[in-house]
Order: sequence, then C-alpha cells, then structure tokens
Amino acid sequence: MKVTVDQDRCVGSGQCVLAADDVFDQGDEDGIVVLLDPAPPADRLADVQHAAAVCPALAIAVTVEG
Repeated sequence: MKVTVDQDRCVGSGQCVLAADDVFDQGDEDGIVVLLDPAPPADRLADVQHAAAVCPALAIAVTVEG
C-alpha cells in the first residue's frame, strides 16, 4: 500500500488522525495533515482507506499494489 497526501487541499479537520493515528498526524501550528508512514503494513489498509473516505477535502490517496 502507498499513501500520499495533498497538504494544499487539507483543511485540518483531523478525521484522518482519528481513523489511523499511526499513519497520520497534524501540524501543531496549522493542523494540516502530516504523513507519518507512506507505506503502512497491509493490516492497516481498512483504517487508511477509511481515513481517505472521511477526509472532507479528499486530500488522501491510497494505492494498493499487487
């Protein structure tokens, strides 16, 4: 799995962090998404896909390889 974020689109809602706090964080000053793990393990797929789905700005892309 490969995860990318578009920080320019992010509105800082924090939904991604609630869904997968080991993959996403937020900047202290602006709340914009910070990608902690661009290649999380396969067992995190459901949570990462959920994070992408609930992002109000659609700033998260998930690519499943294989």
